[in-house]
Amino acid sequence: MSAGKIVPGKATPRGRFPHVKIAGGFAFVSGTSSRRPDNTIAGATADAMGTTSLDIRAQTRAVIENIGDILASAGAGLSDLVQVTTYLVNMNDFGGYNEVYAEYFDETGPARTTVAVHQLPHPHLLIEIQAVALLPEGVDE
Repeated sequence: MSAGKIVPGKATPRGRFPHVKIAGGFAFVSGTSSRRPDNTIAGATADAMGTTSLDIRAQTRAVIENIGDILASAGAGLSDLVQVTTYLVNMNDFGGYNEVYAEYFDETGPARTTVAVHQLPHPHLLIEIQAVALLPEGVDE
């Protein structure tokens, strides 16, 4: 048995896919960004002249918090993550991303892969993370 789920209060997916798919005792979290429900992006601002400022640390923090909320809707949490794949638009952001990531996880955390990609679905997005969590015992699929 497997079930897909759209999580209330999270940004609506930009396609026909769920925030999370539950199957075989795991929660598979779709690629998640720092986009908010109103389609603004955490870590992206513009001044009065229209100059954009993008903050990898703020975006990374928002992505991890979004994943935590999505997992909570499935009865799991960040501590249940077993694998994450991170997509960065620019590997020069790796240091800032890694710094914030270390606020949430250490060497006992999920297995991790980080890759650079040409672009993400919005020009202000610097990062997207997809994740897999093992559901805690007693959590129904």
